[in-house]
Amino acid sequence: MTATGEAIRFEGVTKKFGSLTAVEDLSISINRGEFFSLLGPSGCGKTTTLRMVAGFEQPTEGRIYLDGEPVEHVPPYERNVNTVFQSYALFEHLDVEGNVAFGLKRRKVPEDEIRRRVAEALELVQLTGREKQKPSQLSGGQKQRVALARALVNRPSVLLLDEPLGALDLKLRKQMQVELKSIQREVGITFIYVTHDQEEALSMSDRIAVMNEGRVIQCGPPEDIYERPTGEFVAGFIGISNLLSATVTAPGRVRVANGLEFPVSLPNGCKAGDTVNVAIRPEKIAIDEEVTDDMVSVDGRVEARVYLGVMTQITVDLGHGARLVALEQAWHRARADDRWEPGMRVRLGWEAKNCLVLR
Repeated sequence: MTATGEAIRFEGVTKKFGSLTAVEDLSISINRGEFFSLLGPSGCGKTTTLRMVAGFEQPTEGRIYLDGEPVEHVPPYERNVNTVFQSYALFEHLDVEGNVAFGLKRRKVPEDEIRRRVAEALELVQLTGREKQKPSQLSGGQKQRVALARALVNRPSVLLLDEPLGALDLKLRKQMQVELKSIQREVGITFIYVTHDQEEALSMSDRIAVMNEGRVIQCGPPEDIYERPTGEFVAGFIGISNLLSATVTAPGRVRVANGLEFPVSLPNGCKAGDTVNVAIRPEKIAIDEEVTDDMVSVDGRVEARVYLGVMTQITVDLGHGARLVALEQAWHRARADDRWEPGMRVRLGWEAKNCLVLR
């Protein structure tokens, strides 16, 4: 069972490098035993945030608390955190056992305890039997497991992971995502995970903080981030999202560029004449025979088709500059795979409840 309470708290943290503000007014709490991801594009401030927790950077303003104690002036080696990097950062002259035991030996942990803890860590990451191999004899995935074992063997309060799977191929990365989450649940340690990969964050995290230009735009469980984005940036960054510019015509109704008018749930304060954006996820859109009478429906012309194996993605031109992207799952295909060729007419539909209006 994981402990309760805060592991990390940021209070008004800002980090500047000269005239550049990398992180601005960050105030979030991360719970003990939580898998927490910092998600955003390159340069958004997520790695700088991680480095401030590790002690490699100091905040320009604000305070950082680790297990309830302020740590801005505590040196990195005195903080009960460890970091796993994308580059592995293994010692090439040491074998697997030596790499994992390195931190324990520096702390002068008794030899018997070192052997026991190293064996436990290697078993946890499924590397038992490779103790005497050098990093040059390991695959990329195995090296990442060694780096993870080396961090976990020290029993940190918080484990920081900076794009740790970025150097792995797609199949291995997906496998490691599952294993990392399983390991985190087993050890109960707080994980703070930095990634620019939306799918990775959604599949692994208990909560996600979406960052852009140094600020947290939205923070919450994966379901909330995906299904209920609070603004255009999050809606567009988390997966594919259709954003249609629309005008409010009446309470609970909007009209888009091609003249289509339909019901939606409007945010408080919206009035007739206001310009809004309507977000619709591609997987919420029905195509042709899947469209029912109770749906909002529109005709268009296929502009592009992309075959993705388990699904087919089509881009449909609705006219007057309006476009929608829709996804058809493989098991829904009733006809040949080339059914959605550019130029073909197609009917799209969606339930009004699946539209999200963003101001």
